[in-house]
Amino acid sequence: MEVRHPAYPALPVPSDEASGGGTETLASSLAVRLRRAIMSGELRPGDKLKLEALRERLGLLPSRGPLREALSRLGAEGLVLIEDQRGYRVAPVSEKNLVEVATLRVHFESLALRYAIARGDRKWESEIIAALYRLDKIKRVDGAPAEMQEEWERGHRDFHNTLITACDMPLLVNYCSTLHDLNDRYRRLFLARNPFDRNVKDEHEKMAQAAVSRDADRACALLEQHIERTAVNIRERLVSAGTAQQAGRGRRPRATPD
Repeated sequence: MEVRHPAYPALPVPSDEASGGGTETLASSLAVRLRRAIMSGELRPGDKLKLEALRERLGLLPSRGPLREALSRLGAEGLVLIEDQRGYRVAPVSEKNLVEVATLRVHFESLALRYAIARGDRKWESEIIAALYRLDKIKRVDGAPAEMQEEWERGHRDFHNTLITACDMPLLVNYCSTLHDLNDRYRRLFLARNPFDRNVKDEHEKMAQAAVSRDADRACALLEQHIERTAVNIRERLVSAGTAQQAGRGRRPRATPD
């Protein structure tokens, strides 16, 4: 399968040496580029990731090291499957995986939020309000250009990250970030064929208010509802799509009369 043309510009650096920081910097840049392509659905679930096709698209010179390193990082994040003797492919989506990701996100993000509320200072409170303000200022409409949608996604991620950063647990924050990306991939794929949810803005405002008011129980309950409601909507879509697919496979040509 040919790799589809990515929705972002070509890399500005063509080789390890030109990256300024060597292989590590180039691998990081590639990981960011590929993560965006996977998250946006440009590289779709199950797509085969052929090294030669990727190198051509990304404008890389002969060295495969940075690209392999980038794919390995995305494999550790759960966005890429690394198959022995078979190469790489974008991680598939499934109802089971969605439920697992949403369950883990509810548990660990709520844990981080509870610690953040207990440890956060006035600066953290102001950062939450600022992140919410920035997110609300970004227009979010159906059929908007990819750049506008990506801007909202960055603001959305920043808001959720700001809520939990004051927990002062870097490992926990990093894991929550990975879970957020895995969850958001499902949400973006869902939104590609469904209208935006108009209640999200209100949910964000209520979460922010509960957090700065130091109401941990309410903030965590709102966060749980926020995550689970989206997961339920996506799960219904996955189930219906799977049912339709199975129905299609089960059809047999009608027998012609003798």
